[in-house]
This record gives sequence, structure tokens and C-alpha cells, in this order.
Amino acid sequence: MFFKLLKSFRKKKTILAYNSKDKTVKSDYFLWGVPLSLCALSGILIASTQRQVAFAEWYQHWLIAGVGILIALTIAQLPLERLRPFLVPFYWITVVSLLAVRLVGTSALGAQRWLSFGGINLQPSEFAKIIVILLLASVLENHQIEAPKNLVKPISVILLPWMLVFIQPDLGTSLVFGAVLLAMLYWAGTPAEWILLALSLILTAVLSGALPLALILWIPFLGILAYRSLPYRRIAAALSMLIQGIVAVLTPWFWLNALKDYQRDRLVLFLDPTKDPLGGGYHLLQSQVGIGSGGIFGTGLMQGHLTKLRFIPEQHTDFIFSALGEELGFMGTTFVIGAFLLLIVRLLKIARYARTDFESLVVIGIAAMLMFQVVVNIFMTIGLGPVTGIPLPFMSYGRSALLMNFIALGLCLSISRRGHVVSTNW
Repeated sequence: MFFKLLKSFRKKKTILAYNSKDKTVKSDYFLWGVPLSLCALSGILIASTQRQVAFAEWYQHWLIAGVGILIALTIAQLPLERLRPFLVPFYWITVVSLLAVRLVGTSALGAQRWLSFGGINLQPSEFAKIIVILLLASVLENHQIEAPKNLVKPISVILLPWMLVFIQPDLGTSLVFGAVLLAMLYWAGTPAEWILLALSLILTAVLSGALPLALILWIPFLGILAYRSLPYRRIAAALSMLIQGIVAVLTPWFWLNALKDYQRDRLVLFLDPTKDPLGGGYHLLQSQVGIGSGGIFGTGLMQGHLTKLRFIPEQHTDFIFSALGEELGFMGTTFVIGAFLLLIVRLLKIARYARTDFESLVVIGIAAMLMFQVVVNIFMTIGLGPVTGIPLPFMSYGRSALLMNFIALGLCLSISRRGHVVSTNW
């Protein structure tokens, strides 16, 4: 769905000079309205999940949101061009912080993802998303994608942070990096067939484990696609099929040796969580029951029975959507999904009328990051996708993630203020 939206918005822009006297460009009430509304609502939902807890943390969500608002307001006043000289140093600081996580990081729930400073835990992988988006946008602005070899530089930007995040292990965040890369490459002019060939590796891996006989037709089809869309057709087709074959062969080994037991459970139990109802499938089953029990209008804020009795583990973080479904029902979930969709469409409009390709690519990267996290998180809580540990933007409890979201908001506000005046009109 996101790539369909991208296709409808991706076209050559007509850029007009920014008029500092035009107040309609300076403010973007919609960009403010959606995140602040979601934060306000989620603070109440988080409080509801902690009604039976001696030490509640819900108020910290609003406190961090307040700090995030101040950061976003500050960033919104700065032209993004002023940040470009610092992008490479920030990138390497981020890489060092991710290495530090591996060496001296704090562990929780089977993963080592945090650095502790005076009792405050920060998650460098969250901030790495923004740094990667900014540097990748800077690279793609003056880097035409005309041949496969042109993909080496942008992929190299994301490869090192991706590897360091993946080995934490943090599968969810590493997937976000991939979604951001593909969306930004597509917006920068990479042919859609190349994007499909890149995505096909995931499906090849899935088919190799679930339906290996389908590979007999699938791999030759990809070879034909490569033959029709890539230079050096015969070599490209042969190489494409070779890579797909290697992925198909290595996936079973990777599944058994590279992933931990809980990661394998997360990836497959969503298909039938009843196979382990008291273990890996417990989250999914309780989340589905909670959302289903909300009906049309829900039980009311602070009135959810499953939420009150804490039947759903980690409900204030990754499974906050289940609390929303129980207490506000179908109407509440529809409102939140609609708000996220309108926010994404707004970001695409800002990207379309941004003054420079750099600014446009930054907004697309942020839109892809948010869209991917929203879809994966909601699918996870309703049983349509595996449990990946991806938070729901602006709603899940998490200091680093919330601050990162407001930093992204500040960048988009800065671009919106300086963009084409049409960007404020629906």
C-alpha cells in the first residue's frame, strides 16, 4: 500500500521560492495535531495498563512527549542544510554507540539494546534510524541510480548500522532499516522492478521453508524479470537466479543456527498461536481476545478488564493497540488508524513539494519508517503478523522511541515551513 501511495505522489516537482512572510507555510497544525492527540490518548491507555502496578510509569510518557515537543520546535526553526556538515560525524557516533551496546550494553527480554547513563536507558538503534535517513538522503540527492552498481553506495550507508542492530538481536528495527532503504531508493528514481527483485529475496526465503516446490516456478520468473529490467541481460538473469538459489539453500541453515528459539517462535506462531498457548502464542491470543472484547465502542477508558488484570504482557509498550481495542473498540481503532493514514498522506504531500531533493528524501524516509512500524505493530497485535517488538509510533511506551519520533516530526516541520506554499493545501 505504501508503494502505491509513493507512486501516486512521485513526480517531478515545480519548486517556488519560500516566502518568509507567508504565515500559512510556517505552521502545520495537522502535523502537530495527530502526534499530540496520539500521545495524549496513549498516556491514558498506558495508565490503564498499570492500574495494578505499584510503580506506574504512564506519566513519563507525557513528560518525554513534552521534552520531545521542545526538541521538535527547536529543529523546526532550523533549515536542514545546516545539518549536512554534521551528518557523517553523527553517523560514526551512532555506529560507535551501537558497538558500545554490543560491548557494555544493558540487556532485557533476551536482547542487548540499551546504554545506561545515570540510571537512564537509551536505545541507540532508535536514533540510528534518523541518522541513517538523513545521510542516505544526502547521498541519494546527487547519486543517480542508473545501473545496479549505483546501488552500492546507498546500501553501504545502511549496511553497518543494520548489521549492528541485527546482532543485538533486534529483528524489528533491522527490518525498519530495510523498509526505509527501499522506499527512499524508489523515490530517488530506482526502477520498481529492481525494488521487486530486492523484496523477492524475502519471499524466496519464506517459500524455501513453507512451500519449496513453488521455487521451481518462482526462481525462473525472477530470472525473466531480471532479464527484462537489468543491463547485461543474460548475466543478470543468471546471477539473479543464482542469488535466489543461494538464499533458498541457506535459509533453513540460517533458521536453525542464526536465530534464537524465541525469535523463531515469534516468526511462526502467529500462524497458529494455539500450538503454544501458554508460551510464545500467549501474547497473540490474549491480544486478540482483548481487541475482540471491545466490540464497537469498547468498555471505556480505564475500564478494560483484561487490561486491568494485566493478561497481556508488555501491553504498555508493543501491545498498546490491544488496550486501545478493548477500551475504545472498533471506533477507537478506526480513529487511530485513520489518523496515522492521514499523517502519512500529509508527509507524502510535503515530500512532493519540498524545496530540494534532499529534504524530499528525508520526509519519504520518515514516512516509510512510520508507515512500516504502524502496519507491522497493528498486524502483530491482531494476529496477522509475527511478534517483532516494533513499537507503535507516538503510542507505545518507550523513551528513546518517543524522542526519536519527535525529532522526526521536527525535521518534517522544518521542511514543511520552507516548502512550496501548495503543501499546506489539501
